[in-house]
This record gives sequence, structure tokens and C-alpha cells, in this order.
Amino acid sequence: MVVTRADGADLHIGLVVHPSKAVDDSVRTVLAWAAGHDADVVVRPRDAARLGTDVTVLDEPGFLDRVDAVVSLGGDGTMLGAMRLVAARPVPVIGVNHGNVGFLVEVEPSGLPAALDRLGAGDYVVEPHSCIDADHDEVSGSAFNDLVLCRNSPGSSVVADLVVDGAHYGYYRCDALVLSTPTGSTAYNYAAGGPVVSPGADVLTITPVAPMSGVSRSIVLPAGDTVALHLDPSSRSAELQLDGTRWGDLGPDATLTARLRADAAQVVRLDPDAHARRSRIKLSLLDLPLRPEQIVELLPADLQSDPVRLREVLERGRERPRS
Repeated sequence: MVVTRADGADLHIGLVVHPSKAVDDSVRTVLAWAAGHDADVVVRPRDAARLGTDVTVLDEPGFLDRVDAVVSLGGDGTMLGAMRLVAARPVPVIGVNHGNVGFLVEVEPSGLPAALDRLGAGDYVVEPHSCIDADHDEVSGSAFNDLVLCRNSPGSSVVADLVVDGAHYGYYRCDALVLSTPTGSTAYNYAAGGPVVSPGADVLTITPVAPMSGVSRSIVLPAGDTVALHLDPSSRSAELQLDGTRWGDLGPDATLTARLRADAAQVVRLDPDAHARRSRIKLSLLDLPLRPEQIVELLPADLQSDPVRLREVLERGRERPRS
């Protein structure tokens, strides 16, 4: 059987792998499936050495142009990297969980063969995700969880003016500024006191971390607004992170622009109910009033039968601060 796209061309599967996790069995599964379906496996040079010769090696622009879908082998971090890789041309991305408890990744390694069959047959639903597009000095990048502007040295602060669609909103003096998507609202934004935002809301949240003066509360903006953060000329440089990855530095008097882009990623869901259960687990680790033993009922069967991973989830639940 030859898997084809709607236009009759063979299917090109992009493969993104975690740099150090033991994903070899899943790699072999993907390569064997592709060989049996006359599908092409496309990888970047950084991954090629681990994947053998039965792959097509392309640089990132070529990868983006070629692939029809992407398989991510790792955890949520690897999945975020795969989503960023194709953000300019969103194609379906499916995550295989080689991490701990993942919320973006969809399948366990044991379920990969069946997942590939469904991916090839188009038997899945797509969950759209928004991203933050950022620009600075003609260099651009995207973040699906959050963009963080943080101080570069102890004792310093991030001092920046906030301008939205040309209108000056105020200024910040704080340890860091977190711009988050709805998906990322439960991460650093939440830890800094920001709101949990429904995944269906196309809004951008800006939350200061340890504010000393200026704006001290979270601001929620619609997707159409363009945000400019201008570092004060007297400020020290600040580090910019996209989804936890260092992107570069902003010097004094520099300006960063950012905007929320809807439908920037297509995350493959084979079992929407299972994803809903994972989302409830995620909220239970924040503020949802579930006891650890109640969390177990929401976990997939394979996780319930894994005592090590199950213990990790329950310990995280017990360590959650109670009000």
C-alpha cells in the first residue's frame, strides 16, 4: 500500500527526535512503517546521524517545505520544538511520549504503529494552537508556550515600556516579563500569579515577575494587537527566551515586537477524550480540588500500571500548596 496525499503525491513524514533520550525503538518503528508504505522520512542534519541512511536529510527551510506531517519522539519540549519548526507552514504534528507525564504528546511508544496507520489514513482530529511571533533586529522566532524577557545579572531589573498598537500603556520594572499563549498560561505565567486561560481563547497574556514599580498586574490582549516592549536606555541588557530556550539578548534602548498568531500549529489528536483527561490532570496539579487518589482515575491505563511514573504524579499532587 502506498500512502498518498490528496494531490496524489507520496507522503513525506518529518521526524524530530530528542537529542539524548532512548528513542531508537520508536525510530525503527517509524522507518519500518515508512518503508512498508513507500513514505519518505525527512530529517534535519542534526538528527541524521542517529537515524541511519533510509532518510532524506534537509536543512530546516527544506524540511519545512517538504513535510506533510511531523512525528516528534521525546517529551513536550521536543514537541514544542517540532511545532516551532513548522510554524511558518503548519502541518499535523503528532507526539510520541518518551518523557514523563506529557500534555502535548499524544501516544505512548507501544501505540506508535497504530498511530502511524491512522496518521497515514487521515483518521485523526487536529487541535489548533496559537503561538507568539516575536521580532527583534530583523530576527524572528515563535513560542507556543511563552516568551520571557528576564534580567541578565543578579541585582538588575527589566525596565521596559509597554506599547500596544502604538498606544503607550505604561512601564515595567521587574525581574522578568512573561508573555504567554493560552496553552502556556498554566506554566511560568501561572507561577508568576497570572491567570489560567482557556485554550479556546485567542488572547495574549503579559505578566510581570516580582514587579517593583510600574504595571504590577497581568494584562490580557486580543490576538490582533501588536505589542512592543522597549527597554529603557538606562536598563541593563535582558535575556530573551522562547519556550524556555535562550533566543538572544536585548540591549538598552532595544525594542521587541510580539503578536499572537492563531492556528499556528496543528496538533494531532487520536483520542480527544484522553487529551481532556490529561488537561484535567494538569489543572489538578494547579488549583483544581482533586485529591491525589482521584487523579489516578483520570490517568491512562498504561500510566496507572507503571508504579514509578504513577508515584511521580501523586507526589506532585501532594506537594501542591493548599489554600
